[in-house]
Amino acid sequence: MTSPASPARPLKVAQFTDNYGPGSNGLMFAVQNIEGNLLDAGHEVIVVAPEAKGPNPHHGRPGRTEIRLPSVKVPKMPTRVANGRKFDQTIERLRELAPDIIHSHGFGTVGFLGTVAAHRLGIPMMVTWHTDFDAYADHYSTVLPLLTGVVRAYARFSKDDLVNQEDIKLAEIRFEDRGRSTASLLGVCEKMLESADLITTPSPKTATRLRLITPNLNVVVVPNGVDPLPPGPPPIPHPAGPMVLYAGRIAPEKGIPLLADAFELVHAQRPDARLCIVGDWQRYTRIRKVLAEGRDAGRIILPGEQKREALGAFYGMADVFAFPSQTDTQALVLHEAALAGLPIVSVDHELQLVVDPGVNGEVTRPTPASLAAGLMRVIDRLPDEEWRTRASARSVELASQWTVESQAAEMLRLYAEVAAGNAVPAA
Repeated sequence: MTSPASPARPLKVAQFTDNYGPGSNGLMFAVQNIEGNLLDAGHEVIVVAPEAKGPNPHHGRPGRTEIRLPSVKVPKMPTRVANGRKFDQTIERLRELAPDIIHSHGFGTVGFLGTVAAHRLGIPMMVTWHTDFDAYADHYSTVLPLLTGVVRAYARFSKDDLVNQEDIKLAEIRFEDRGRSTASLLGVCEKMLESADLITTPSPKTATRLRLITPNLNVVVVPNGVDPLPPGPPPIPHPAGPMVLYAGRIAPEKGIPLLADAFELVHAQRPDARLCIVGDWQRYTRIRKVLAEGRDAGRIILPGEQKREALGAFYGMADVFAFPSQTDTQALVLHEAALAGLPIVSVDHELQLVVDPGVNGEVTRPTPASLAAGLMRVIDRLPDEEWRTRASARSVELASQWTVESQAAEMLRLYAEVAAGNAVPAA
């Protein structure tokens, strides 16, 4: 095994990300944490992202260069996608900036550009896979033709030998059961994964999914680091009975209607219980209708979207955290809730980094009846102080394994290894 490399000089790391605003999300926070870690350690950062307005805590810091690419808004989504313009100019700018390593975050058009740039310029490349591609493809059919169109056009006009039209056609045959747009992008995903010097994922679940696309990949699991959020006074009146909390992005793939249906069953057994859903609940018509009905019936509390630093107060007043999504690759909110000492009820059997079933929560089937039963099992245990203390301690213990500091140390180690040309064993 090769010994860990320590950079003899500051590294220059180019971060290619498709998700850097306008809306807040876990991927954006993960990338910005890495940026801050690199800058704090005296390294340089180049950020390549679509043009968009969003939270940007590192803007203007010394050692940081930002390249924004022309982008278009995706209909009905808080997302902008780079449209392919200035791709070649960006690669030439990268040639001048001469990064030591390129880090592509995912499969979008900017992630694809990072792969092409690494291939064309001979720069070592890491890929971090943040997204369950197939799951998102089922929910975001509007964005897939746009991504495919940009990738096809760039592959055609750039005449790059990394991804060509023949590759895309072959992928459409190989993944014919996924639909043309999804199959085309899966073909691009394969090329990205195969050309990377190292792939990281935030959970074992995601590593397994990647190997279904391309077997025998060199994958290292590096969960995103999360630190406890600051506490605060109760931001809303506490209900008379137990409060179930969901906090995070509210979108079709997050399972919010499932949670609302499950809580209707819980409320029938515990009329004093309330479900608090923190997030922008009005963006999607069906979700808005379901949640408004629950609010009007008096069982759901909807405080709206909150700044991330304000979420600690909501975790602090909750009794249990509910997680109805099966599409997340890590879910920072699970770690935030666990660090706050909350028991967790989840429907994702593959994602158990901070859930020890039967000890600090439950993992149920993704049906309203099963999720409701899991919530009731935890609610029924809440009066048992010994159980609550043990569950809280286990939640904190599990989530404390992956801090911002520990992730920073591991990512800096991996950057140094890949930039130095050292092999990193899969883990």
